[in-house]
Parts: sequence; C-alpha cells; structure tokens
Amino acid sequence: MQHIELLRKKQVGLRLPEYLLQELDELSAEYDLNRSEIILEAIRAYLEEQKTRRFYSEFDQAAMELKVAVQGEQSGQTLQDLVHELEDH
Repeated sequence: MQHIELLRKKQVGLRLPEYLLQELDELSAEYDLNRSEIILEAIRAYLEEQKTRRFYSEFDQAAMELKVAVQGEQSGQTLQDLVHELEDH
C-alpha cells in the first residue's frame, strides 16, 4: 500500500505531438476515461516494465558471473584471475 503522501497528485505540463493527442482523445472517448487517467496508467505500466527488465537483466548478469565463477573453479582459475584476464584484453 502506498503511503498517503505518495498518492497526492501534482500537476505537470506535457507536450505531445498532435497525432498522439488525437489517438489519446480517441481512446479517451472510447473508454470514457480522461486523458490523465490514460497517461497515468501508461506511465505506470511503462515503469513496471522497466523494473522487470532491470530485474531480469541483473539476474542474467548474476547468473553469468556465477557460471564463470564455477567454470573458473573447475579449471583452477579464480574469478579474480578471469577478471584480470578480461581487463588485459
């Protein structure tokens, strides 16, 4: 649950290309929503998508580092040795 202070709304200015504004108004009329509601939901969805992408990117990076560390241990090479090797190239 969001803290009440974080739910308070603040007005911001926004400039959009006319074609996007027209599409926004069409969507607004079709779903009986105002522009702010549509823009708010679009921003919320975009931010959530970016958080998810960042999470999976960091997860993939950690998995690769773990794989390299395990492979290095199997070959007698430490992760630090591999980092130095990669820095030299």
